Amino acid sequence: MSKTGLVYHPAYLEHDLGMGHPESPNRLRAIMQQLEQSGTLAKVTRIEPRKAEDEWITQVHSAAYLAMLKDQSPAGGRVSLDPDTSMSSGSLAAAYLAAGGTLAAVDAIMAGQVKHVFCAVRPPGHHAEAGRAMGFCLFNNVAIAARYVQRKYGVARVLIVDWDVHHGNGTQHSFEDDPSVLFFSTHQYPHYPGTGRASERGTGAGDGSTINVPMEAGEGDDEYRAIFHKVLVPAADEFKPEFVIISAGFDAHKDDPLASMGLTEQGYAELTGIVSGIAARHAQGRILSSLEGGYNLTALAASVDAHITALLHA
Repeated sequence: MSKTGLVYHPAYLEHDLGMGHPESPNRLRAIMQQLEQSGTLAKVTRIEPRKAEDEWITQVHSAAYLAMLKDQSPAGGRVSLDPDTSMSSGSLAAAYLAAGGTLAAVDAIMAGQVKHVFCAVRPPGHHAEAGRAMGFCLFNNVAIAARYVQRKYGVARVLIVDWDVHHGNGTQHSFEDDPSVLFFSTHQYPHYPGTGRASERGTGAGDGSTINVPMEAGEGDDEYRAIFHKVLVPAADEFKPEFVIISAGFDAHKDDPLASMGLTEQGYAELTGIVSGIAARHAQGRILSSLEGGYNLTALAASVDAHITALLHA
């Protein structure tokens, strides 16, 4: 059995934001096709997602928000939740399975079945706030997983590394007053959603537990590698996480149509290696990685393959 797991389910394809929307089911089709063609798929342990339980979703989201999603979920067509985000008839089931995919991944890691898991899920999650859908996201998958591993398994300190090109506003807001979660984000700035200034460091008891590194358009592998070594590694070594989560967006790739950064597949592999080193030193190697953005299908699929391959070699 491989030490690296993969979560995927065909129901993720049933979340349909409409013709021409960048967050398309074709993203997962491209990823799975690439993993199969390269042979990577044969090297991972498949992990079946489950439907997330409401008790875990409401560790992060309000009961009123959850009730609204259930009420608004359409039998056909689409319902708009924000200018970028809507629900089709298959969206809510996909969102439950996406969040539940990360919970199943946590269970597999904590049971020692695997060391790391990549969750090829959609809808993505890191923009979803406690009470609203935002930026293609319905449930904040990584935030729910962080609370789950803490409250089900008694893990004291969780590190979340968000390298999506857009700032993970929802994740930051979920934990900004909580010193038990260290949130680290690199993101193109200024760019959607407009949050993520370096001065946003957390609030109250969580002051200093949020680390934002705004990046300038055009920065790529060298700049990212330097920031991870100079900023993330010392902070993580001081924090000593017992579990590591990656908000794995691949839209900082040089070919992505929604941003202007310069990362390559090799760059993502190197960042994966740096984070794997942190996990090896402090967290028994435990890493949960969950898909966020990435909208050039070729670049996305190649980057995910490089990321999983780096985990396989960690």
